[in-house]
Amino acid sequence: MSSYKKAYIAGGCFWGMEDLFRTRPGIKDTEVGYIGGENDNPTYKYHPGHAEGIELTYNPNETSFKAILDYFFRIHNPTTIDRQGNDKGSSYRSAIFFQNEEEKKEAEEMISIVNASGKWEDDVVTTLEPYSTFWQAEPEHQDYLVRIPNGYTCHFERFQESFI
Repeated sequence: MSSYKKAYIAGGCFWGMEDLFRTRPGIKDTEVGYIGGENDNPTYKYHPGHAEGIELTYNPNETSFKAILDYFFRIHNPTTIDRQGNDKGSSYRSAIFFQNEEEKKEAEEMISIVNASGKWEDDVVTTLEPYSTFWQAEPEHQDYLVRIPNGYTCHFERFQESFI
């Protein structure tokens, strides 16, 4: 497990993103939580400035950060500011939390590729934010759609083919 890496993204309600990513090749673990906000130990009821994000543990021999971002841009609408489906507010923003300059550069490149593709009517508004502490969400939010298969989600594959 020491050769595994982690990626941190947010794109609306964390339940749906986690559910779609959990079965992707190379993804070894998913956790939902809060990232990029103002307080320590955020909770579902109090997480000012935090996005509902996911922590992806992946094997870089089986997938890449760029492939993760490619799928990320296909399962949520990255052109809406602070909104996904019925969910509104900064908690539901589209964001990539980069851990180093290489990840930041790859994220910038992916945004350019997505914009150039013309698949989305508007330009990507996904923010690039430096990684900050990822706070794991409460147990009832982990694996939510596994436990409640007909539970709420606004995520689905909008595009079958890859951007890359």
